[in-house]
Amino acid sequence: MADPAECTIKVMCRFRPLNSSEVTRGDKYIPKFQGEDTVVIGGKPYMFDRVFQSNTTQEQVYNACAQKIVKDVLDGYNGTIFAYGQTSSGKTHTMEGNLHDTDAMGIIPRIVQDIFNYIYSMDENLEFHIKVSYFEIYLDKIRDLLDVSKTNLSVHEDKNRVPYVKGCTERFVCSPDEVMDTIDEGKSNRHVAVTNMNEHSSRSHSIFLINVKQENTQTEQKLSGKLYLVDLAGSEKVSKTGAEGAVLDEAKNINKSLSSLGNVISALAEGTAYIPYRDSKMTRILQDSLGGNCRTTIVICCSPSSYNEAETKSTLMFGQRAKTIKNTVVVNIELTAEQWKQKYEREKEKNKTLRNTVTWLENELNRWRNGESVPVEEQFDKEKANAEVQALDNILNDKPASTPNVPGVRLTDVEKDKCEAELAKLYKQLDDKDEEINQQSQLAEKLKQQMLDQDELLASSRRDHENLQAELNRLQAENEASKDEVKEVLQALEELAVNYDQKSQEVEDKTKEFEAISEELSQKSSILSSLDSELQKLKEMSNHQKKRVTEMMSSLLKDLAEIGIAVGSNDIKQHEGGSGMIDEEFTVARLYISKMKSEVKTMAKRCKQLESTQSESNKKMDENENELAACQLRISQHEAKIKSLTEYLHNVEQKKRQLEENVDSLNEELVKLSAQEKVHAMEKENEIQTANEVKEAVEKQIHSHREAHQKQISSLRDELDNKEKLITELQDLNQKIMLEQERLRVEHEKLKSTDQEKSRKLHELTVMQDRREQARQDLKGLEETVAKELQTLHNLRKLFVQDLATRVKKSAEMDSDDTGGSAAQKQKISFLENNLEQLTKVHKQLVRDNADLRCELPKLEKRLRATAERVKALESALKEAKENAARDRKRYQQEVDRIKEAVRAKNMARRGHSAQIAKPIRPGQQPVASPTHPNINRSGGGFYQNSQTVAIRGGGSGKPDKK
Repeated sequence: MADPAECTIKVMCRFRPLNSSEVTRGDKYIPKFQGEDTVVIGGKPYMFDRVFQSNTTQEQVYNACAQKIVKDVLDGYNGTIFAYGQTSSGKTHTMEGNLHDTDAMGIIPRIVQDIFNYIYSMDENLEFHIKVSYFEIYLDKIRDLLDVSKTNLSVHEDKNRVPYVKGCTERFVCSPDEVMDTIDEGKSNRHVAVTNMNEHSSRSHSIFLINVKQENTQTEQKLSGKLYLVDLAGSEKVSKTGAEGAVLDEAKNINKSLSSLGNVISALAEGTAYIPYRDSKMTRILQDSLGGNCRTTIVICCSPSSYNEAETKSTLMFGQRAKTIKNTVVVNIELTAEQWKQKYEREKEKNKTLRNTVTWLENELNRWRNGESVPVEEQFDKEKANAEVQALDNILNDKPASTPNVPGVRLTDVEKDKCEAELAKLYKQLDDKDEEINQQSQLAEKLKQQMLDQDELLASSRRDHENLQAELNRLQAENEASKDEVKEVLQALEELAVNYDQKSQEVEDKTKEFEAISEELSQKSSILSSLDSELQKLKEMSNHQKKRVTEMMSSLLKDLAEIGIAVGSNDIKQHEGGSGMIDEEFTVARLYISKMKSEVKTMAKRCKQLESTQSESNKKMDENENELAACQLRISQHEAKIKSLTEYLHNVEQKKRQLEENVDSLNEELVKLSAQEKVHAMEKENEIQTANEVKEAVEKQIHSHREAHQKQISSLRDELDNKEKLITELQDLNQKIMLEQERLRVEHEKLKSTDQEKSRKLHELTVMQDRREQARQDLKGLEETVAKELQTLHNLRKLFVQDLATRVKKSAEMDSDDTGGSAAQKQKISFLENNLEQLTKVHKQLVRDNADLRCELPKLEKRLRATAERVKALESALKEAKENAARDRKRYQQEVDRIKEAVRAKNMARRGHSAQIAKPIRPGQQPVASPTHPNINRSGGGFYQNSQTVAIRGGGSGKPDKK
């Protein structure tokens, strides 16, 4: 195996041209190029391994970035090429381009063609096995693009602690066309979307892995190399892309994974001890490419528009940090048995030399410890020892690889055969052990999978149990709540029924009173009409009587002379008697009139009472208005008091300020006095001039300090007053808004609750009315049944009494014949009397039972209603549970059908691409026919199945051999 060597990551920078939207918007072209490795943005230069301008072709980019990596991979090194940049900066165009256009194709199709061209031009003794994988990282989940049923793959490490994607589909290929078909299939399954910056924006990081294994059939030396071709999704600014919904979630995950990549690059550039590879699955997969065993090339794609200047600078800074990272690359070689023997011999000789050196040094150390002096000739010479070790390595390296025997030892043919047989036996045992280990590992994997399935089944059953328990508890709680609601509803209905009965009774009473009053009024009106008619009659009679009186008086005056005194006296007496009758009638009329007057007086009294009540109500209204005016006056007085109090508070605040100013002035005077005292003391010491200067300085300082202090205090007080006023106004406004909102909310809730309550009561009343009708019909049927039974019992009693009476009568007749009677008949009579008493008791008991049943009937109806409600609730719960079960069953069936379809499609794809058939490629020959390209002729006319490799000999003319 070759010695490890350090190499830095190569960083290439590519600028795309301005697109149509940027040209329409009028954006400027900001990059300025200096040579082939420097670009200037905003006056700052950025240096890379190569900088590509906007007019660079795809072929030029490939020749500078990826052509050398093809040879490195075929020489046994690992390689990685990935494009980084913001969205719509040309990453997918750089990596893929137009896959089937010779001029516009990107790095991936060109590198595929180059790999096979190199293979066809290499030594014919080399045999190659190439397999490819294609997957994407979408929403931080690894999704196989060649098998869409694998949606969440995991990252594991092999025995050399190199990360790999477990369970990813691997396809063996033998021609560029097969690889391109695989790329087309995977690309059709990749997630893309439309944004404001790109019509075909990649929504995932895609990784195309090419694994190349080669074997020299003569020397049996094996090399392997992996090539990662990564097309990263671009970093996005949501304000520019206009991402919404699922596209926004994708953008969040893309930015998160790119941020993790930036953190890894920064940690590697700074040389920190901890590298956060496990923060995302993308950095975990690319762990070997960043700071590991890999030759890595990063193509940073930038936008030249001034609109994206900030993102372009960030991308360039990322490239500069990545350029400082160093990888340690090693050839991936599998040593043969002879090479392992040579290495063992070399290490054995080195070990022997080092042991001799240690022994020499120990002896020399013991001599020095014992106090002896070691001459220079006998001391250890380090340079000489290193030269001997180097000479020994050269000798061992110069030995031919075909001499497996130990130098100086000659083996006979028998010993050689024996050794070869023993070696074959050991290799066979080793193969058996490997097979046994594989079987045990497969069994362990199966058991582990079964355990996981059982755990999932147990967890799902527990979840189902918990869900069912929760559902049962919910149903029980709903049942209890429904019982309580039914009780409350029944109580409310009973109260409503009682109120309804009371109201109906009051209405009946009022109707009766109204009818009585109306009858009384009709009677009074009829009486009044009769009195009017009688009065008219009396008037007519009085007029008639007056006429008769006048006529009689005239006739009497005429006949006065002729009639005598006696006759005249008698006539007068008769006239007086007639007038007495008229007087009686007049007295009766006067009586009626007096009654009418009394009624008129009562009506007048009633009118006066009504007027008095109206005046009293007017007085009360006036009093209320006066009280309202007084309240308004009080409110205005209180408002005036509040204003006066606020003015008083302002005055107090001003007084407080004046007092504070006085305090400040007093403090200043105190300072002045202390300064004067100091000045006097200094004058006493004959330093008058200095004291005056100090005094002036102190006065100036005090004056400036006072002015600044006063200004600051006044400004702070004014600001404080303004803030307090603003706070109070905002608080009042907020309080008003909150009160108005609360009032509106309460009114809305009241209206809503009233509407709901009315609708609920109406529904309940209709239901109760139906139930009452049903119960009334049931009760009527029960009463009819009981009445029929009682009637039947009564008829039986009558018949029994009649029969008993006839028998008693007969027995009495027989007793009349037989005066003595017999004791047997008396006993029979007493037995019948006892039976009659028992029948009467039974009849009374049946009547009492009937009354009790009538009393118990409402309770039974209530229980029946509660039972019916519970039955309905349970039926609804059962129906809902059945619907949920049917929905779950349908979902499960759909999932099973989807899995079956995916498995069927997978099997068809495997059959279509001849999956897992290793077809080794020999240099110097064209690829054999494949199922995806049947037009290519097979050499030899056949191939082997069951995942057996097919060796193609001698430029396509040989026959296929099994390996």
